[in-house]
Amino acid sequence: MKKGINVWSFRAGTSVSDCMSLAAKAGFDGIELALDEEGPVSLQSDSRLMTEIKSMASDLGLELPSLATGLYWKYSLTANDERIRVKARDIVKKQLELAAALGARAILVVPGLVEGQTDGRNGAVRYDVAWTRAVEALQELKKDAEAARVIIGLENVWNKFLLSPLEMRNLIDELDSPYVGAYLDVGNVVISGYPEQWIEILGSRIKMVHFKDYRRDACGLAGFVDLLAGDVDFASVMSAFERVGYDDYAIAEMIPPYKQHSEQIIYNTSGSMDRILGK
Repeated sequence: MKKGINVWSFRAGTSVSDCMSLAAKAGFDGIELALDEEGPVSLQSDSRLMTEIKSMASDLGLELPSLATGLYWKYSLTANDERIRVKARDIVKKQLELAAALGARAILVVPGLVEGQTDGRNGAVRYDVAWTRAVEALQELKKDAEAARVIIGLENVWNKFLLSPLEMRNLIDELDSPYVGAYLDVGNVVISGYPEQWIEILGSRIKMVHFKDYRRDACGLAGFVDLLAGDVDFASVMSAFERVGYDDYAIAEMIPPYKQHSEQIIYNTSGSMDRILGK
């Protein structure tokens, strides 16, 4: 498996070029950028700029395997407000466009929220309604993914939706496209399950992977810790990946970065991943 790092692992405000330079120095094979509302990789960006970023990465010996975004917490594919749902679909399409220009193989998509929007609007969404809305949106968007030749990776997150690998598997199978699969975050699973079981159940549906670690005896987001410091059984995880034949990127998503000497988390993560991946 190849070793990647997500751009959210770097101190806020670090330029894309500095993130890529540090990732290369720390020994990563690739870096995952993220789409924002504003900034160098944003809803206002065009393919020309992505081509420049791709060239910068290539000069450093880095790949750009995927494109993430946190915008689906604000604009959900399953929101009660139809205008928000339309906005979310437009974001997926923009992600696909920019990912194709970057040469990325996949994008990270949160398939929907059952809870209300983060700004308190619209209230909770009933679970079965969220499922129907997610399927409806993704049936449309898979055509854009197929045209762009970029995979929509549905991530398991703390969204009160798709709470088991069986549901994730069933949704992906219902969509029935080689360009829709799972973006599996092994750390996100730990609060309610076992990542090695998710891997075996999802199998070839897994298209991209996030590495995080989590301590079950901690509270909420405070439970996310450095790789190898939590309760992810990485030996079992790696054995499961081998059994299902996954051999693409493992991308570390280290949130939040260190408060002091923030660049050190990049080097520490690289070393931990070498141990996990057997490099």
